[in-house]
Amino acid sequence: METSATPTHCPYCALQCGMNLTPAPDGGVEVTERADFPVNRGALCGKGRTAPAVLSSRVRLTSPLVRSRDGALRPAGWGEALDRIAEGLARARVAHGPDACGVFGGGGLTNEKAYALGKFARIVLGTSQIDYNGRFCMSSAAAAGNAAFGLDRGLPFPLEDVPRTGCVILVGANPAETMPPSLRYFTELRENGGTLIVVDPRRTKTAEQADLHLAPRPGTDLALALGLLHLVVAEGRTDEDYIRRRTTGWEEARAAAMAHWPEYVERITGVSVPQLRQAVRMFCEPESAMVLTARGPEQQSKGTDTVGAWINLCLATGRAGRPLSGYGCLTGQGNGQGGREHGQKADQLPGYRKLTDPEARRHVAEVWDVDPDSLPGPGRSAYELLDALGTDVRALLLMGSNPVVSAPRAAHVEERLRSLDFLAVSDVVLSETAALADVVLPVAQWAEETGTTTSLEGRVLLRRRALAPPPGVRTDLEVLHELAARLGVEKGFPTDPEEVFDELRRATAGAPADYSGITYRRLAEQHGVFWPCPSENGPAGPTESDTATVTGTGTRTDADADTSTSTSTGTDTDGHPGTPRLFLDRFATGDGRARFAPVSYRAAAEEPDEEYPVLLTTGRVVAQYQSGAQTRRVDELNTAAPGPFVELHPRLAARLGAAEGDPLAVVSRRGRAVAPARITTAIRPDTVFMPFHWPGEGRANTLTNPALDPTSRMPEFKVCAVRLEVVRP
Repeated sequence: METSATPTHCPYCALQCGMNLTPAPDGGVEVTERADFPVNRGALCGKGRTAPAVLSSRVRLTSPLVRSRDGALRPAGWGEALDRIAEGLARARVAHGPDACGVFGGGGLTNEKAYALGKFARIVLGTSQIDYNGRFCMSSAAAAGNAAFGLDRGLPFPLEDVPRTGCVILVGANPAETMPPSLRYFTELRENGGTLIVVDPRRTKTAEQADLHLAPRPGTDLALALGLLHLVVAEGRTDEDYIRRRTTGWEEARAAAMAHWPEYVERITGVSVPQLRQAVRMFCEPESAMVLTARGPEQQSKGTDTVGAWINLCLATGRAGRPLSGYGCLTGQGNGQGGREHGQKADQLPGYRKLTDPEARRHVAEVWDVDPDSLPGPGRSAYELLDALGTDVRALLLMGSNPVVSAPRAAHVEERLRSLDFLAVSDVVLSETAALADVVLPVAQWAEETGTTTSLEGRVLLRRRALAPPPGVRTDLEVLHELAARLGVEKGFPTDPEEVFDELRRATAGAPADYSGITYRRLAEQHGVFWPCPSENGPAGPTESDTATVTGTGTRTDADADTSTSTSTGTDTDGHPGTPRLFLDRFATGDGRARFAPVSYRAAAEEPDEEYPVLLTTGRVVAQYQSGAQTRRVDELNTAAPGPFVELHPRLAARLGAAEGDPLAVVSRRGRAVAPARITTAIRPDTVFMPFHWPGEGRANTLTNPALDPTSRMPEFKVCAVRLEVVRP
């Protein structure tokens, strides 16, 4: 182990807070403040502070496990475990074809692992059936951003711009609990004279900080955005010069919005007309403003249209592609951004290259030294892949995900996993999904291996190894190397992460998410580099004159070169400095113009009725993370958030005859969950809320609706119809 502090980054959310790891007396590490990292400036939430607890051998896997004939998992050697996996995958491929093998990844995997996993699926297994749990995170925002701007990066500007804008509309986001160190940016916004509008059906800790809280009925964010745009037009607040110079499709989008007059929107959303007018004034009067969305509007069966409507509001008011203005998405998972950029997603090759683009296939195939025609086409999206398990897909390799808890209609997904001919799971802990596997592999964690992640800002970061993994634990790169060799591919899967990253750089050269100008040396010397960052002096990257076409940024402006972003310092002074701010000169579309989305309101896939009269929405709590597979193993976090609950309004509780703490059964068309009642006026009377971190009878995703957005294939986690029953002794 290192004898001094190792600068690195938190393993949890996409904020990727900087931290130092210092040696502990017991041979492990302790988290200490890293004030020099500009994003969190030393601040950490409870999850970050306690992250080393999961490194303990007491709570993690330290030996491979294989399913014995009596059905139990037993310890095994690595040779036996890897042989079993290779045999299981090969058997399915021979009997049923390459697409009988599925691969399911995770948004917490480093860029190197995500890249290697996509490569493994396509050239070792030859399967199209690969996707990852990031499909459940921000795929609707990605689809809408690509349609509008020609490029998807969570935030097209650094977080440091947020306090300097005039107004932020925060839609369906609760950073006070999901990424607490980021809340300072919104606090500073208000201290600087800016205003914060929060859109959420609950009065969350974030909403309590807002100048204006809009509490729409779940599933009606699309109508709300269209109603605001209607008022912008009616009150003459559009930026006609900007619309004419920098956009297309305005006439169709305007016509659609004008069908959503304020009183109509009030009836749909429950947000009053005076509040709608107040929101428009607050957003339009400053010189600059932003809209930031998160899972609330995105995790809907119309999530792409909903985000498109919020982007329309930015475009109509000239609030995109200008300093301190724009639309952005607050990515959730630690490497949700990088995870989808480099090949885990069913329809993408590294660098956001499209799998259906012949030139993209040619470029990546050349890097991989394979025939472009040998690469399979696009496969199923995440939920569709899980739904096909045991039928079309007979064997599954799963890395770093826990869909038994995190997937919609989770009881059905659990049944599909059990129906597989063969399931292999590579993970840090024995998650609920890993417990179903035929083979479980124990792998290294964030502090035990070096690799890169990409934050919600598009900032590529270097996580450094601070200590060795326990005996018996290997890295995911070593797993893929060994499996590839057993399946007949001896070369192309190195175990050194820097070697993998250098290949990733070549694979992304000239692509929308161009990493070719980023090196481990630069990342070690700087506080990250924002992509796109082409290699100006290398043989693979585009020239500077090509950059405007590739990135949609045009020439670099003074704002782009702002050294306060910490992206243009270090020894690589002759290289591209990275791109903190996108779209200042042009958008990444063919003509450089942004596209309006001509969208209209439609209801959720499932609305309340007599049998299921209440709306359910789901989300997170501050002390747990995603499926809870890791945070539920930390005593301090479990003390703060020991289990699931059902949050409901006092009026709804009175109708049910429910008291605080009473066990409530929440029943949907897909199943039943039971958890204690938590009664509060912070939620609408027609809505209940459940956090989704727990398995068992309180599993919220037993209830959720897998209805998919037609474009992004995002499930409708955020709204479904339920009924409530008090569970009597």
